[in-house]
Amino acid sequence: MAAEIELKLFFPKSAREALISLLNSLPHSESKGVKHLSNSYFDTPDLQLRQWDMGLRIRGCDGHYEQTIKTAGSVEGGVHSRPEYNIDIDQPKVDLSRFPSKIWPLGADIDKVQRRLTSLFDTDFSRMIWHIYLQDSLVEVALDIGTVCANGVSEPICEIEFELLAGQTQALLILGEQVTKQIPARLGRASKAQRGYCLAAMASPPPLEPLDVIALGDNATPKQALLTVLSIGLERWQLLEALVLESSESVEQSELAYRLRACIRLLRSTLMQFGLLDESLLQAFSRLEQHLAPVDISLGYRTLLTHRATLLTTLPQVEAIEPLITKALAAQDLPCVMQIMLADNAYGHLQLKLVNLLFACREGLLPLNLSSELVQFANNQLEDSWRQMCTMMSAERTWNCDDLLSLGKALEESHLVGIAYGDLYRVKLRSLFCAPWNDLAQGVRTLYAYQCLAKLATAQGIALQPWLDSQQQSLLVAMEHSRRSALKATPFWR
Repeated sequence: MAAEIELKLFFPKSAREALISLLNSLPHSESKGVKHLSNSYFDTPDLQLRQWDMGLRIRGCDGHYEQTIKTAGSVEGGVHSRPEYNIDIDQPKVDLSRFPSKIWPLGADIDKVQRRLTSLFDTDFSRMIWHIYLQDSLVEVALDIGTVCANGVSEPICEIEFELLAGQTQALLILGEQVTKQIPARLGRASKAQRGYCLAAMASPPPLEPLDVIALGDNATPKQALLTVLSIGLERWQLLEALVLESSESVEQSELAYRLRACIRLLRSTLMQFGLLDESLLQAFSRLEQHLAPVDISLGYRTLLTHRATLLTTLPQVEAIEPLITKALAAQDLPCVMQIMLADNAYGHLQLKLVNLLFACREGLLPLNLSSELVQFANNQLEDSWRQMCTMMSAERTWNCDDLLSLGKALEESHLVGIAYGDLYRVKLRSLFCAPWNDLAQGVRTLYAYQCLAKLATAQGIALQPWLDSQQQSLLVAMEHSRRSALKATPFWR
């Protein structure tokens, strides 16, 4: 039995030659040639092995065959660790009895599973291999180009895997950073098997609920909180990226892209709180913010459609304007926005730098000066965020639409501080305090939605201004009430 420790990156096929050239040029890099690998993945019709969190395949290479089963493992940041068992076989036929009996769940009927096995999908790819020595570590780098096929449908495989053969996990991350600095590659969470199951229509991406608070656990320290937020943030980032790219529905894409941006902002905010946001990280986060600018517009159109009953019911031209809103939302083409962002080296390079920070923190390699208890640390972060918002909002004057719209990003980032540390406090107190602030944030989103509607109507020659003025005025009155309530609310951390 071996435990794979590997880092997987996805890259566009157009970057293949540049990637090969880079790997050949790295110090202490030895090319180990090319292999052509054919793989068939097996399970029962009711996916018994998958229920046990196992993956079974037969791999063929140059007339030789090997059966492999991978058991439950873990993914942290983007580094995969999963025990696997490899057995040489004479022909491409699975024999479960040759695996160690200890790997099976207690009471499992392996003979019955054997009789019901069937091939679900195949992968076929060429693998170029390098061995790269980095200080006292040895890393095998595998560049895979090919396809995954199921039910007559195929998807391309363009992956690079860094597997630790000897030494420290940090070597994987150093090499990953070197690659992403020059090549538009990004963290790859889904394995070939996971992609195959999805293609075979026997699995789908799990739903990902919005994040209320991050579970920090009892007696956590500031360092443990940092590790938790970084790990969860990176995991959700990868899941949301995949969901945006796979979604075919514009309203859903808008919501997912908004949550993805919030996840990236959460990571940025956390690094700043812990004094880890250096200039290079700040520039990378800013690049991604620029790419994600269309999210605000799409969210404005989405707000109009999903809250139609309250926002558009009294609009006389609603039957004419609603199809235009739907069309305008689709025109934002968020999957295309994502693809353009993925092609920017800053995207994957930032991910790798964050994973590197995660592991450096775990190994005690970061200069963190965290002498206070977590609750005191959280109190300070919440207090700072709250005071900044109070300063921005406390002016005794008449607030107009532009004033309130300017608060949107600050309100969201303040909310993210609550997501990071809210688990440490009583739910009822937190909910009472946050209610008027959440009302303000929703009001800002609605104001922006009306602004999007005004521009759309003007472009289409539809006269909506009197109606819009009336709606905005009513909203401003409600938001002024929320603003005053928010400033009077007793902070839940005191």
